[in-house]
Parts: sequence; structure tokens; C-alpha cells
Amino acid sequence: MKRINKLKSLSLGVVTAMVLMTGCKDDFLDTQPLTSVPSDLVWTDAALAEAFVTDLYTGLGNGGFDEQMQASLTDEAIFTHPGRGINVITEARSNPADPGWINYTLNWPNMYSRIRATNLAITNLAEPQFDNPALVERLRGEALFMRAYLYHQLLRYYGGVPIVDSPYELGADSYTIPRGTFEETVEFIVKDAEEAAQLLEGKPLVKGRASQAAAMALESRVLLYAASDLHDIPTAKAKSAVIAAYPNPELIGYVNGDQTERWRRAQAAAKDVLDLSGYGFELNLTEPVSPEMGYQNYVDVSLFRGGGEQDMIFGRYFIQAKNETGGRVGLFNGPNGYRNWAGNTPIQELVDDYEMMDGTEFSWDNPEHAANPYENRDPRFEATILHDASDWKPRFTTTADPANEIQTGQYEVMDGGQKATHFGLDTRQSSIEDWNGTRTGYYMRRFVDPNPNLVDMNMWQQVPWAFFRYTEAVLNYVEASIELGEDAVAQEWLNKVRFRAGMPAVTAGGAELMEKYRNERRIEMAYEEQRYHDVRRWMIAAEEFGQQPHIIDIKGTLKPGKTVSQYQYNPENYNYTYKVIELGEGIENRAWDDKMFYLPIHRDEMNRNEELVQNPGYTE
Repeated sequence: MKRINKLKSLSLGVVTAMVLMTGCKDDFLDTQPLTSVPSDLVWTDAALAEAFVTDLYTGLGNGGFDEQMQASLTDEAIFTHPGRGINVITEARSNPADPGWINYTLNWPNMYSRIRATNLAITNLAEPQFDNPALVERLRGEALFMRAYLYHQLLRYYGGVPIVDSPYELGADSYTIPRGTFEETVEFIVKDAEEAAQLLEGKPLVKGRASQAAAMALESRVLLYAASDLHDIPTAKAKSAVIAAYPNPELIGYVNGDQTERWRRAQAAAKDVLDLSGYGFELNLTEPVSPEMGYQNYVDVSLFRGGGEQDMIFGRYFIQAKNETGGRVGLFNGPNGYRNWAGNTPIQELVDDYEMMDGTEFSWDNPEHAANPYENRDPRFEATILHDASDWKPRFTTTADPANEIQTGQYEVMDGGQKATHFGLDTRQSSIEDWNGTRTGYYMRRFVDPNPNLVDMNMWQQVPWAFFRYTEAVLNYVEASIELGEDAVAQEWLNKVRFRAGMPAVTAGGAELMEKYRNERRIEMAYEEQRYHDVRRWMIAAEEFGQQPHIIDIKGTLKPGKTVSQYQYNPENYNYTYKVIELGEGIENRAWDDKMFYLPIHRDEMNRNEELVQNPGYTE
């Protein structure tokens, strides 16, 4: 990108504005504003320096807790309210002029603005002007971590990017720079992460701030991605004609080297995280817990409560006094029958991938499964998804639904002696905010505080977003071990995660073990911004993302002799049928094109910097 962008004012808060100020010798301009501090003073004062580094974290945004979630770009969910750029990506229509919906935390100019701020901190803390060595180490470690994190965001969406390791100033010879290779970008991130880990070792742990463990977890993720098929160019070319035709493959993967060695490196980095003390929740079990305990364990991990906080390595915490958007997950995703917005609703493909309690696959071809599709499933299913008849919170009026159960079907009731149709209170035909009803028959339950006092659009909750959790490192270790043929090691660690959830051990090996692992990662990390990247790096996106989503159609018909006047789920009164159908065209028409392995670099950035090379499949 053209570096002249770095010289624009950065919206990083008052502290960053301080640093961007420059003195002027003209008496007319040599006046100090009362609301800011000259840049040359910021780095002479420990408190101001710490405030500047603290402000770097604003680059994290709300984590994944925006109204539009990345899950809706995948086979986890759809976004209920079309027309916000999500369809551009899910329908493979992204292009340099219109990439589609891009979260703030991966937007190219935003990332480079933040990177410049990290460079300012790293440069100025290299030769500190205040006497507090321990604080300088911590602040510099945090700044290095944030720079590594921001580059890792760019890497996994765009491939190799321009590497800027110092703040650009006025008077530079040039403000343009070519993209670094994929390998160069990986190594730059790893170097920063490793230095950050060294500087942060032994420093007090503070919620929401970088730590040694966070830097190590970041390195683990980056090396796992780097080892994957999408970035092994010989493998990627064999699987994709778009990548095979790309004249600059070094920008998106490794053109040389040994993929096996990259898997070894990824395995070692993951194991380093696993060897840290103080992390990991209920991962030393030798057999599955009960379904009830498996459910509670997963709720605790999702909300980071009741011991589940031990799984958190680095997260974004929200402050109620600021009424931060990240605390409104329930409003954004909850049922319309509770006056919420039904934003990112699960699709049938995700629902069907939850195993039965005995570890076998769910199948609509099994009459027992089809008759009761939500019974006897992996306990994480109930902890993640609200479905028809799920127990939920008290409604605004108990007369509408005294049972407090989710209603996403159509049900017969008696009205004046005649059968009539009652549309569920959480459908798009509901008597309560029908425009906010689910299109899929499901709602997201994960990350939503179960507190019955937090119900409607006034709901605000204190559930943090996890950028890195210990379980991710476990799964990274499992994947690398399978790729290296170490099935016994992979089974041991995979089963630790399954036992915590109440699921039986996996005993398969080889390709079957990999299939089990991939599904386990899908289920364990649902809605965590993992699926978007996993499916791409595994190069299975055409199968997983290229198909029209399916939804559920539920009907309840009264059994002979039953005269129910107010609906409530009850198999003694009703015969229930569950029919899987395609999402209607016009809402989304999902498709896959191999260009979507990467996002396009925006046309404006290409125009600013003639040295940039566009990603494969896009015209400049």
C-alpha cells in the first residue's frame, strides 16, 4: 500500500494524537494545546507511554462480537438481514472495487494505521527515556505482540503483505513498498511473537493485555496456517486452477521447502503452549463426563466462568459503563420472540454435524434420528444452538408462553372449535417483531448469558471474546500430529477435549481420524472465527461453502382427540414433523470461486501503490 496513508491522522484516541503532533519553530504556531501533549514528551513519561500502548488494543475492535459475525460467511450461519455486503462474499462476487463486508479488524487501511502506531511504540521504547526497565519490557512486548497480531490478520486474509517495521515520517524517499512473500511475512510475525514472549515472560497477567502465552498462541496459529495445504504451492496448484495460473505464487505460499518440516514446526509451537502452567480447563479426564456435566463445561468455557476462564489466553473484555457494542451479543442474535434481532442464525449443515452421544453421526435417513432430531446429541449442541422447544428465558408476558420455550414451527391449536395455525413466537410469522425472525429455524445460544434478567434489547452482558484460548492450541497440536502420522498422540489430546464435553473417545486413525478431528474443531470452536480460515486452508471450500444452505421446517399437528387452545411443546398432544429444505433463493445464492481463498486488495490501495500485486483470480 502507499505509505502516504501512514501520515494521515490516526483515530487511535487522544494518546495517539499526542504522538502524531510535531513541534514548530514559528512563534505563531508554537502554542501547546490544552487537550494534548507534544510527542517528544510522551516517551519521557511512564504513564503517558503506557497510555499510548494501552490504546493500541483499540485495534482489536469488538473481537468477533459485532452485529454481523464472520460465522455468516461460512457454513455455520446466515445473516438474517441481507444487503450488508455479506452476500458479496458468500456468493463469490468479491472484487477489488467491492470486496464485500469486511470486519474492521481486517480492513487493510485500518490495519496499517494501527501498525504505524505499534511501530511508533516499538521504536520509542527501544531507547526508553524514563527509568522503569520492567515497565519498558512489558510495554515493548505488548507492542510487538500487537504488531504481530495485526500482520497475522493481514496474512490470513490477503497472503504476503508489505512489511513495514518502522514509522514512516515526512520526507521519506518513497511511501510505496512491494508485498513481502508469504514466507517473509510469516517469519516477520514469528520473530515479533517470539520477542514479545521473551519480554512478557514472568510479567503479571492482566485481563485484556498481551502475555507470554498470548504471543506463543499467536505463533502456534500462524505456523499451523503456514503448514496447511493452501500455502504449500505444489499442493495448492494441484487442487486449484486459479492458484496454478497465478504468476506470483510466492505471495500466497511456499514455493520451496518441505511441508512436513513446517508441520513439525507447527507441532512444536503448539506443544510449547500446552506446556504452559495455569491454563486448561477439565482436560485431564480419563473418560467422558456425564452429558449434563459436558453441557455445563462447554457453557463455562463459552462464558469463561466457573473454571472456564482457565481456557482464556487472550481476550477482549467489555465495560458496561461504556455500553460497548460487544456486550450486546444477545440482542444481536437472540430470538425475535424476545424482541431481539436474530442476526447470525445457525444453518442445518452445522446442526447436522453434531454427533450422537455415542459418537456416531447423525443421519436424517435414520428414522429414530429424524423423528427426534434434537435428542441424544453431543452436549455442546444444546450449549450452542437454540432450537424448537429449547428451554430459554422468561418472556415478557407469561400468558404468551408460560413454558418459556423456543417456538420456531407451525402448530395446530383449537380456536372456536376449529383447528387454526399458531405460528411460533420465534418465527418470521410471529406476533412479535416478525421481521427479526430466524430464516433457518434456529438461533445462536453460545456466548449469550443465560441470566433470566437479560432478555430483550436492553440486554447488556459481560462475556469476553477470546482471540486465543488454550483449547485452540490443543487442536493445533492434534492437527499437526495427524499430519505427521502420530495418530496415538493426536487421539490422546483430541479425546481430552471430547471427554470434557461428555463425548466418547475417538479410536480411528489415518484419514478417518483427520475427518473426526476436523469435525471436532468445527463443533468445539463454532462461531469463534475459525471455520472461515480452516475450510480455506484445508482447501475444502467448494464442498463446504459452495452449496446453498439448508434450513428446518417444523410442523406440529394435533393428535386425535386433543383440543389444545394455547400452544406448548408436548409430544403427547402433537405429532411433530421435521423437514430439511433449501434456503430460498433471493436471500442468499451461495457459490464458491477459488479466488475467494483470499480477499482482493482494494482498488484504491492498488491505485495508490503501483508496486502492489493483486491476489489470484482478481483483475486489478
